[in-house]
Amino acid sequence: MTQRVELAAVIDRLAIDALITEYAVTVDDGDWDAYQQLFTPEGRADYRSAGGIEGGYAEVAAWLAGTMRMFPMRQHLIVNRRLEFGALDQDIGDTARLQADYVNPMRFAAGPHDPDDPDDAVDPGASTAPDFICGGRYAFSLVRTSSGWRMRAVAVREKWRRGGDRPRSTPADH
Repeated sequence: MTQRVELAAVIDRLAIDALITEYAVTVDDGDWDAYQQLFTPEGRADYRSAGGIEGGYAEVAAWLAGTMRMFPMRQHLIVNRRLEFGALDQDIGDTARLQADYVNPMRFAAGPHDPDDPDDAVDPGASTAPDFICGGRYAFSLVRTSSGWRMRAVAVREKWRRGGDRPRSTPADH
């Protein structure tokens, strides 16, 4: 491998790392327009193993926008990134696969969870510790486009979770 080829591979690794970091930030910040820009036009996302949906990136972004309202605090930590290049000709159409582990602490929104149940609420003065933490592995399928590296697909494989039951208030709490 020549130094030029090695340098190009390092640049690609850095660009893919930036794309995956941007993925985590857009989800954590709830920037669903930016989330959609990370995908190719035919891009898909699969969140079924975490209780979500699978579909085109726009459909999934709309689902995330609604679902993530219940978790205003979320913080993806994406680690142990294992990158494999497929075709790598330094041209449009180059491919890569990235597998990465994640840990995602989240906090439920204060206020009623079930609008029909006034007793289903979280005390806004409660601890700021996460109510819910999950972890697993992402599988990203990536392709180089004229706009840089983009996601052709992302699949979440949740391996574990802790918490998730919204604290319920009792009549004695009021």
